[in-house]
Amino acid sequence: MLVGLSDQLARIMESVFEAYLGPDSVLASAVGQAVGSGEPEDIPRRNTDVWVLGKKYNAIQELELIRRDIQSRLWCTYRHGFSPLGEVQLTTDKGWGCMLRCGQMVLAQALIDLHLGRDWFWTSDCRDATYLKIVNRFEDVRNSYYSIHQIAQMGETQNKAVGEWLGPNTVAQILKKLVRFDDWSSLAIHVAMDSTVVLDDVYSSCREGGSWKPLLLIIPLRLGITDINPLYVPALKRCLELESSCGMIGGRPNQALYFLGYVDDEVLYLDPHTTQRTGVVGQKTAAAEQDYDETYHQKHAARLSFSAMDPSLAVCFLCKTSDSFEALLTKLKEEVLSLCSPALFEISQARAVDWDTTEDIDWPTMPDIDWPAGTSDSDSFAIVEESGRDSDAGCSGASGSGKKPSESAAI
Repeated sequence: MLVGLSDQLARIMESVFEAYLGPDSVLASAVGQAVGSGEPEDIPRRNTDVWVLGKKYNAIQELELIRRDIQSRLWCTYRHGFSPLGEVQLTTDKGWGCMLRCGQMVLAQALIDLHLGRDWFWTSDCRDATYLKIVNRFEDVRNSYYSIHQIAQMGETQNKAVGEWLGPNTVAQILKKLVRFDDWSSLAIHVAMDSTVVLDDVYSSCREGGSWKPLLLIIPLRLGITDINPLYVPALKRCLELESSCGMIGGRPNQALYFLGYVDDEVLYLDPHTTQRTGVVGQKTAAAEQDYDETYHQKHAARLSFSAMDPSLAVCFLCKTSDSFEALLTKLKEEVLSLCSPALFEISQARAVDWDTTEDIDWPTMPDIDWPAGTSDSDSFAIVEESGRDSDAGCSGASGSGKKPSESAAI
């Protein structure tokens, strides 16, 4: 009887989200603008440069290569039908989880670049063991390392209730904590506080026994009050041009988006605001698993004017080696921070004596959740009941009131 009541409550919650947010997909409307031709207007048809995660393309001559590159990124979206989450037993993150999904996308890009390389391309018949290890980590089952369950429940340890929006900084802090439990990923995350990269803190995070642990550097920023200050746009463009770029976690007011490139004065993004069914990719041995893998890939990016971006965002970089980190520092100092005044962010050797930072927080212990048994990546993942696919128009939230400068009200 209790199980029946729980299922009924879950269905009611999903219907409430559906009624409140509407059925139309933000992404579908963005990429389906070319009425009649059937050709999406994802990339402008003119002779101009297109930058995607540090790679430069020509918009006309390399259109299909651009799309193939974008399609090879992991596209994390709202899901429905996953195991009940939180006290209210949510079975969908529609309406509240878009910033979490953007955090998943930037972490997935870091893992793909680290373990497969920037020149790796996905295909629908890909069964590469390394790729499968990566995508399995983002499946929405309880024992996946970076599932919605792990991220949302870790958020509770930072006083963020399940179903509550999270800003870029909070999501970054959660991911920083979660990667410590994933030995295979071999990744350290450093979150630069107060728009300052403190080198002593970075080195203490990445240098282990004289060796370098690959670093995902996340720098939360606030580049305006209600609108982004245009003087920062050239520096943001240059960040997306750097070889080590992992994109940006950001959005437009009240909607989180994953920025992965730009063309002229428009930023390219993947939009998490499409609700898809929950399932597993597994080892892609069954037709259903192959179909589900395709839900993690979208070949058409959408475009947004830099001026329409929410001023709260986080720039992200992957440094696989110590040398690549030093090279990044040089480029940031010479080619990014010099483009505007005040600078996009600061780089300092040591932390100010009275600087309060999350490094000083006594972090709570890991929540009591089901991690994969053992250390082998061959362990099976739980199978969640699958259902249909739908989409929605966006999510809600109040922007910026009472939040820290590095937080955003987008969800």
